[in-house]
Amino acid sequence: MSSMSGSSPLSLSKSGTTTCATLLQQLQEIWDEIGESDSERDKKLLQVEQECLDIYRRNVEKERKYRAELHQSLAEAEAEISKLVSALGEQASLPLSGKIKGTLKQKLSVVDPVLKDIRTKKQERIKEFLNIETQIAVICAEIAGNDRVIGPTDIQVDEQDLTAKRLGELKSHLQELQSENKLRLQRVNSYMSEIHELSVVMSLDFKQIIANINPSLVNHMTVQSKSISNETLASLTSEVNSLKQLKQQRLERLQDLGSSLIELWNLMDMPMEEQLRFNHITSLVSSSIDEVSKQGSLAIHIVEQAEVEVERLNVLKTGKLKELIFKRQNELEEIYRSVHMDVDIETARQILIQLMESGSDLSYLLSSMDDQVVKAKEQAASRKEVLDKVEKWKHASQEESWLDEYEKDENRYSAGKGVHINLKRAEKARILVSKIPSLIENLTAKVKAWEKEKGMPFLYHKAPLLHTLEEYIISRQEKQEEKRRSREQKRLQDQFAAEQETIYGSKSAKKPLGNANTILGTPNSRRVSTPSGRYGVSIGKEKRGSGNVGAVIPVNYVALAKDDQKSGGL
Repeated sequence: MSSMSGSSPLSLSKSGTTTCATLLQQLQEIWDEIGESDSERDKKLLQVEQECLDIYRRNVEKERKYRAELHQSLAEAEAEISKLVSALGEQASLPLSGKIKGTLKQKLSVVDPVLKDIRTKKQERIKEFLNIETQIAVICAEIAGNDRVIGPTDIQVDEQDLTAKRLGELKSHLQELQSENKLRLQRVNSYMSEIHELSVVMSLDFKQIIANINPSLVNHMTVQSKSISNETLASLTSEVNSLKQLKQQRLERLQDLGSSLIELWNLMDMPMEEQLRFNHITSLVSSSIDEVSKQGSLAIHIVEQAEVEVERLNVLKTGKLKELIFKRQNELEEIYRSVHMDVDIETARQILIQLMESGSDLSYLLSSMDDQVVKAKEQAASRKEVLDKVEKWKHASQEESWLDEYEKDENRYSAGKGVHINLKRAEKARILVSKIPSLIENLTAKVKAWEKEKGMPFLYHKAPLLHTLEEYIISRQEKQEEKRRSREQKRLQDQFAAEQETIYGSKSAKKPLGNANTILGTPNSRRVSTPSGRYGVSIGKEKRGSGNVGAVIPVNYVALAKDDQKSGGL
């Protein structure tokens, strides 16, 4: 058997012949034993031979068919390879079968691996196309607003064109669609964020607004499930514009109401506690549309609240306005009084009452009063510098009058309570009185400058201040002249007293009156011996100039005169 298995086809044929001969020999032996005739034997041999031929024919035909099948398989493989190579757009390195040496099986053994490899590439390429085309279809459906779920089974890949070029084109198209999808999703999210901000400011139901546009915007599980269709984007854009308009309308309405509240508060002089309750409304008066972002600041109930308050204040406006008008009049009168401006207050009040009773616009009247108050304050401010100098002049004049009275008091140096205080005040008063001429000069210059600027006289207690100053200067000059004459008379009296004392001085030595202790204890001697020698000398002179001649002559001078008369009689 081993020798047969390693034999060539030819040796196998001889072996088969030997086997057939052995079988015929055995068949002859059987026929001999049976006793078959030669004709029967020939007939049966012919039949066996025919059967063998049929078997050979069938096998030959079978092999022919197998050969044809191999040729066909080889041709089909080559054709499929060519088709796949064309569809994939690749170049195969396989030569034609006619150029391949070897049997059909050998040729197929070369072609089959190439075909298998190309088929594998085809399937991989189809998967790539299917994946990309599925993604493209999904994005296109989302943009179109198609809610149907698209899967790989819904995609038909064109297997005739699986080239890398077409795959690249599809990839580029997919990238464009993905960019478009990303931009649309960003726009959707931006619109939703804007709608949310507007809803928060105006206290609107954000979820309900979004659900009315597209339910997927509310019930999505991932951002990819949000609708990005043209219809959704158009609806979102329209909703944003509508909410912006509504926000603008509410802001303008609240700004109008806030301005009305501020105007009414100012007119009615409402307390700050009352105003603070509506600070969330009045704070919007000067706000721009982009600055209003606080939650609920433009809610409808805020608008209604402001409307109710404005309506309530308008009801109270008339009575309060009259009260405020009189308050402004009082303020005006107080300003006039504070700066010594002369106004006919009673007449002004009567006119004011008549205007209110005649049905005049109270708001306009109050505004007019406010303007008058402002002007009065401006006038008061312009008079302040002059009035400050007037006050200094008045104070200096009062101190001068006090000093005159003080110096006339003969007992001003007597020991007692407040003497030192008066001495200090007198010293300061003398310094201040010495400045009166410069005060008058500066005040006059200021008044003239004011009158030149305003084009009107500066009135003080219903009289021109310059006229008052001129009268004061004349009066002061007269007083100064009176003082000068008084000092001159005093000097003459002192001179006369000194002369009399010189004439009668020897007689007083012969006949002294009283004792020295009594003379030293007189009030005159006490006044001269004050703690300050400077004040003592000046005080003695003031005392002698304050009365008649007899009042300032020493005590012993009178006594000596009487003694001289007595001695003369003797």
